[in-house]
Amino acid sequence: MLKIEHLGIAVKDLQKSIPLFEQLLNTPCYKTETVTSEAVNTAFFQTGDSKIELLEASKAESPIGKFVDKKGEGIHHIAFEVENIEAEMKRLAALGFELLNESPKKGADNKLVCFLHPKTTNGVLIELCQEIR
Repeated sequence: MLKIEHLGIAVKDLQKSIPLFEQLLNTPCYKTETVTSEAVNTAFFQTGDSKIELLEASKAESPIGKFVDKKGEGIHHIAFEVENIEAEMKRLAALGFELLNESPKKGADNKLVCFLHPKTTNGVLIELCQEIR
């Protein structure tokens, strides 16, 4: 793994949360994006070498909608940048980590992504991400 690529934070309302994080981080939101396949609206902030991704459900029954209903707003996942996502998925699966995706899928911010089940990572949802080349 190369670095922490971003922290994903689930929020109820991007329109309220974007200005809050712009003030908190003293930097503008550089990108918003909808990932239809995940029913999520995202907003990104650059902070040093890492990013913050805000996640808002676009449908109540989406994974983010369910997360916010159950746990409230807060940290949703930690994303690690990898050089070769398929090789990293094979390596982690061989070590006994449960992958939530059989193959990488297109995520936000021009990334291929795969998630690891929190039950195999001490309760933390882990995202692997690789820049689409």
